[in-house]
Amino acid sequence: MAEINEDVIRQALSAIKHPGNGRDIVSLGMVAGIVVKGGHVQLAIAVHPAEAAELEPLRKAAEKLVHQMPGVITATAVLTAERGAHGHEHGPNCNHDHDDDHDHHHHGHDHGHDHGHDHGHAHGHGKENGLLPTVDAVIAVASGKGGVGKSTTATNLALALRDLGLAVGLFDADVFGPSQPRLLGVADVQPVAGADNRLLPVEAYGLKVMSIGFLVPEESPVVWRGPMVMGALEQLMRDVDWGKLDVMVVDMPPGTGDTQLTMTQRVPLAGAVIVSTPQDIALLDARKGLNMFRKVDVPVLGIIENMSTYFCPNCGHEAHIFGHGGARDEAKRLGVDFLGELPLDIDIRTTTDAGTPIVASQPDSPLAQRYRDIAAAVWEKIRAGQADVARPAIIMN
Repeated sequence: MAEINEDVIRQALSAIKHPGNGRDIVSLGMVAGIVVKGGHVQLAIAVHPAEAAELEPLRKAAEKLVHQMPGVITATAVLTAERGAHGHEHGPNCNHDHDDDHDHHHHGHDHGHDHGHDHGHAHGHGKENGLLPTVDAVIAVASGKGGVGKSTTATNLALALRDLGLAVGLFDADVFGPSQPRLLGVADVQPVAGADNRLLPVEAYGLKVMSIGFLVPEESPVVWRGPMVMGALEQLMRDVDWGKLDVMVVDMPPGTGDTQLTMTQRVPLAGAVIVSTPQDIALLDARKGLNMFRKVDVPVLGIIENMSTYFCPNCGHEAHIFGHGGARDEAKRLGVDFLGELPLDIDIRTTTDAGTPIVASQPDSPLAQRYRDIAAAVWEKIRAGQADVARPAIIMN
């Protein structure tokens, strides 16, 4: 089977012309996102809402073209108006889902501030919370890229907030790779409906948990259209009987794509925690995450440096495999708080893999105490409202 990738698809889509001006949809910046996974292709085409009906033939033509390409098993094209409009001579021609560097330049100015003013002020600590009315504060745990231990950090942070005596919920917002059911040892649990037909969250270690992973097996591939992602997430939040919660931790999808940006706009976030490793490249990605939240006026509570140091279990030698201190220095440079370091430790890995996270299974360990220290700092910032309210300028490089 021929290899199919985003560049090949984008090149093919240049054959699709806008009926109004004859220009191709790629040069017009209408190709808002392409996702390729195992031969399944999803693409979003940004249009003006008023043109959606008349451009339906264009959508069908793009979908058919991609579906006929060698190596494509299924193709789904959707029209979206989330970006504002196509047809701007200098409209966006980038793919948020792949976190390109030029994402900041186009969307930090052309679109980011519009989203911030249109949506960002509707959310946040102490503001109207129509989506989660029984939750006092919602904290996003995010990362600029995958593989930095974000979900493990979210799990243990939620448990550490529980240890502060708070009523805590944990919402897994990664529909493409839901991991919280497995991390919490409840992967085989099925949520049940309550008296009013709303789903009851799964209880795990004193947390109220919800994830698409409870409804769709983790190993089953799902081809999600872009609008379906947010629709599913919003329904999971709204149609779940969370009860009264002091705080909800949202395990965000990794990266800074359209789904993540839309989440920051629609979920009433009191603040965000960014997880990074000490590596320079990871810190650049952390900067992307920071900018994403600043675009929509969500307070950034601080940065956590994960996999900071490695302690040899045999001799106790401390090694800085991925460097050390980069996140602390970067946080200072970017004007946000440094929340703490978490080591690269085999106990964190093994307890997570076993579905027995370390804060719950080894509560007296120094590692569990580190998570509790971070949780205490995060909760104090939420209570005191001392997060990144000044919104320092978006960092361009």
